[in-house]
Amino acid sequence: MIYIAGGRFMQGAVANDKMAMAHEKPAHPVKVDAFFMSAHEVTNAQYLAFVEATGYVTLAERAIDWEELKKQVPPGTPKPHDSILQPGSLLFYSPKQEVENLYDYTQWWEWKIGANWRQPYGPGSDLSGLENFPVVHIAYQDALAYCNWKDERLPTEAEWEFAARANQENNIYFWGDEKTLLSTHANTWDGLFPVENTEEDGYTNKAPVQSFPPNAFGLYDMAGNVWEWTSDWYNTNYYFEKANNGISDNPKGALNPFNRTNPLAQEKVIKGGSFLCSASYCASYRISARMANSLDSAMEHLGFRTVKSIP
Repeated sequence: MIYIAGGRFMQGAVANDKMAMAHEKPAHPVKVDAFFMSAHEVTNAQYLAFVEATGYVTLAERAIDWEELKKQVPPGTPKPHDSILQPGSLLFYSPKQEVENLYDYTQWWEWKIGANWRQPYGPGSDLSGLENFPVVHIAYQDALAYCNWKDERLPTEAEWEFAARANQENNIYFWGDEKTLLSTHANTWDGLFPVENTEEDGYTNKAPVQSFPPNAFGLYDMAGNVWEWTSDWYNTNYYFEKANNGISDNPKGALNPFNRTNPLAQEKVIKGGSFLCSASYCASYRISARMANSLDSAMEHLGFRTVKSIP
């Protein structure tokens, strides 16, 4: 783990970031105490050690409880057929032709029964040769279970962003503002998303951890590769509420979840972007980029790293 000394910074989009989204604004002052953060994303080998020691079963491997699931959908939603109501996760696939509506993510995501961290590409796949790759298909409770076993925790959004920024106060990316350095500093989507990946960075999908240069704090993959869980609730209004309240001391995020585009969802903030991020889509390899993810949603480009508090 890497020692992060703590300090003050402006959380949120910097003024010169033309790609910043509304929920990254306004930037607001934050103070965080010192902590330790894992140098890279938790790997398949590390997660396997946890599972072998505890017998833990991830959410994507468990039988689905319809009584629990129907609490999260509109009243009166009919129960799906048992052949469909099976555990699994989301896999990316590349459409065969250019898509016109990039808001319709169903064009490149597929619900795959049997996909989970052990079978990252669906039934028949395994972890052979992927030991040093980031573990994926991890729901929020799966990440928490690992943290509890390690006597660690997930970072707050403020801690994650402070660590990613590494005292580079006005930078858009952890390496500076030069977009042309993206392919040598992060595993992202090169080419026309989601149809063509030119592999300029050397990878079509995930990369082994520590495949790209670290930031100024010595942390790897703080941009691209896989999204990472934080402990903060996602609330559309949170940054606006913080803007005029002075400096926030070790903030832990919104008290309650709220997403105006998905009000039934219970979502946490994820950070860092993934191998699917591109300038034409979300550009979420930027330091301030953030996204909401449902607690029980696992997918091919979502993992985590841990932190440890200092008494």
